[in-house]
Amino acid sequence: MSSKDPQHRQLHGFFFPLMAYGHMIPMFDIARMFAARGVKATIITTPANASTFSNAAERNRLLNLDINIQILQFPAKEVGLPEGCENLDDLDSLDMIHTFLKAVNMLQQPLERLLEDYQPDFIVADFTLHWATESAAKFDIPRFVFHGTNIFWQCVEHSLNCNKPFEGITSDTETFVVPDLPDKIEMTISQVPDPFKVETSFTEMVQQIKDSEIKSYGVLVNSFYELESGYADYYRNIMGRRAWQIGPVSLQNKNTIDKAQRGKQSTIDQHYVLNWLDSKEPNSVLYICFGSTSRMNNAQLLEMTMALEDQEFSFVWVLRKTQNSEEKSFLPECFEEKMEGKGLIIREWAPQVLILDHPSIGGFLTHCGWNSTLEGVTAGVPMITWPMFADQLYNEILVTKVLKTGIRAGTQKWNLWFETDYVSTKNDEIKNAINQLMGDGKEANEMRSKARELGELARKAVEEDGSSNTEFTSLLEELRLYKKPPT
Repeated sequence: MSSKDPQHRQLHGFFFPLMAYGHMIPMFDIARMFAARGVKATIITTPANASTFSNAAERNRLLNLDINIQILQFPAKEVGLPEGCENLDDLDSLDMIHTFLKAVNMLQQPLERLLEDYQPDFIVADFTLHWATESAAKFDIPRFVFHGTNIFWQCVEHSLNCNKPFEGITSDTETFVVPDLPDKIEMTISQVPDPFKVETSFTEMVQQIKDSEIKSYGVLVNSFYELESGYADYYRNIMGRRAWQIGPVSLQNKNTIDKAQRGKQSTIDQHYVLNWLDSKEPNSVLYICFGSTSRMNNAQLLEMTMALEDQEFSFVWVLRKTQNSEEKSFLPECFEEKMEGKGLIIREWAPQVLILDHPSIGGFLTHCGWNSTLEGVTAGVPMITWPMFADQLYNEILVTKVLKTGIRAGTQKWNLWFETDYVSTKNDEIKNAINQLMGDGKEANEMRSKARELGELARKAVEEDGSSNTEFTSLLEELRLYKKPPT
């Protein structure tokens, strides 16, 4: 067969994540997936975010994977952001989100210049970059949407938007059923995102995102069919969306270096962490992490320290600074000294996948960001769910009510911002959730068993004949045969 045969030509794809670690990390894993199948992968980012990808890209080039980085200048100064403020993690107020997104929208024309210069075969762009569908259409190339979350969330939001089952409900505690879904999903009015109930400053953007997805070529999903099969079918057959479930993408990281160096540089040596975990019994350690963006206020953190001090299980706790606080100001005096041997505290960034994969980890107290949730699922670890903002309440419902591998804790109120200003859970409630999850009761053992089964299914999904691997192969074949529409 001729080397010019379209089925054997090298594809070139652009991968453009939103500048936030929870979006950039899985996008890089997806780019690696394509590169491992012979695709030239070009990651689009900004100067301050390039270091997130550069070391991993270099390691992959040494393995003969064709991964490159293209940098677009971020117009921080033009919109009034501080110089170097190029990541969602840099923002310290809700008002700054609008300014940040204004700067992100100004990247459309620079992207189109790259599309014109390089003529890639397709582009995978974050869902927030709604204008990428229009840009791709100008050059007759497929645009794929990457939401960075599951299909369950999108199905629930679709039903909420179409049916509005919350209308007429005034009590925060009264539940309603979200209609037409594969499972009986109950919610309260306080869990429904504000844009569904009232006009907000994000209403227009939400509609632009929905419109761009409908007009796009399809959606790439970091999930696997067996995890949410009923919702995958609903998404495709009822909502009429084209979607490819290709996850868990974190399983692209097979060696210790890749697992340890995903995202930011860890603030602790991975060998120290592993040696500490090696000293613990299997399933005896609770891993606690609230993600790269969520922030817990000092009063709530104090409740957490009291709960951890007053129970017997060992823990690894990843702590981020609270707003306007010194690094250690929120910890009670001598707390770390008291917890020595029982607790390991890691500040700011930890090798999460490496930790979750360790046999001593018996539970995961999580903010329910989708990357963390799926990494917990993949590791076969049951969870204590503590959603903080955005889609995390939906992920909690999936874990606790559909998958039944988790116990609720934390707020049941939807928030837009990364940090709450109230105490949602007292130390006794936290302690009870930990004892319930980590203990030897019937419910805990059932959750552990289900979590292990899901972990096995996750790993099988990316194997040669697995569902995610099969969908990914089908997608590549379709892209190689794609023909631009006639002009």
